[in-house]
Amino acid sequence: MTRIVVVGSINMDLVTLAPRFPAAGETLLGERFLTVPGGKGANQAVAAARLGAEVMLVGALGRDAFGEQLARGLSDEGVDTTHVALLDDVGSGTASITVAEGDNQIVVVPAANAHVTPAQVEAARAHIERADAVLVQMEIPLETVEATVRLGRSLDVPVILNPAPAQPLPTEWLARVRYLTPNQHELATVLGDEGRTDFRELIRRAPCPVVLTRGGEGAWYREQGEPRHQAGFAVDVVDTTGAGDTFNGALAVFLREGLETAVRKACAAAALSVTRLGAQGGMPRRVELDAFLAGQAST
Repeated sequence: MTRIVVVGSINMDLVTLAPRFPAAGETLLGERFLTVPGGKGANQAVAAARLGAEVMLVGALGRDAFGEQLARGLSDEGVDTTHVALLDDVGSGTASITVAEGDNQIVVVPAANAHVTPAQVEAARAHIERADAVLVQMEIPLETVEATVRLGRSLDVPVILNPAPAQPLPTEWLARVRYLTPNQHELATVLGDEGRTDFRELIRRAPCPVVLTRGGEGAWYREQGEPRHQAGFAVDVVDTTGAGDTFNGALAVFLREGLETAVRKACAAAALSVTRLGAQGGMPRRVELDAFLAGQAST
């Protein structure tokens, strides 16, 4: 069984469905409201677990109603939460999400996620050492992201850095990353580009291999040589929330099969995820992904 360690955020997503996005200062009647588990770390952990991996999550929750619900949900998904800290003095993280016209807008309040520490990463060293891949994002403190990248490199374990929300990163960090998985905007931000350079050129310039997501277009990736394109899969889009996290979780799970295969399966998993509502609610299980890919092969 593939072993994955995820270091990242855990949120409760507060989701509002609306006919369109409101203008500044406008009050708009929504169609539906629901609370669903989220956070990039938790999402990627659940995505990997549903695809058959053994997953451990390093993160933090508040001792509140959301925290209890989120911890229980992760355990129900088979995610090991041994290294998820429960904090008394801060609440659990939240993300306020508006979904309209097949797209989304998100505001994140980190709360407990801002207290995920390098010490927690070090405490999970034994699990990281046995892992096939480590996933980390940037909804937690930067020093903790750095500690994860450094530890993974020192243990010769592939670290996949999903740089969201994006900010410029030192070249020495990126050189330690096995794969960087941004979208086009995030790649430009990470590399300090003003957005005028073609994304393929940015992929070439990056000091580490890049797997760049392009929504329905699929993904572009480069390990050596020129960037290559994996086309997206045509599906009926319901909610794009969590598609990138599904992609990252799947990429980590299938990385042992080679980058080309992993990217194709990650694109397929992400496509399936947008056909249902909710970040984690749409994430496919292994049997669904296998059936979907078999159907694609027969057409």
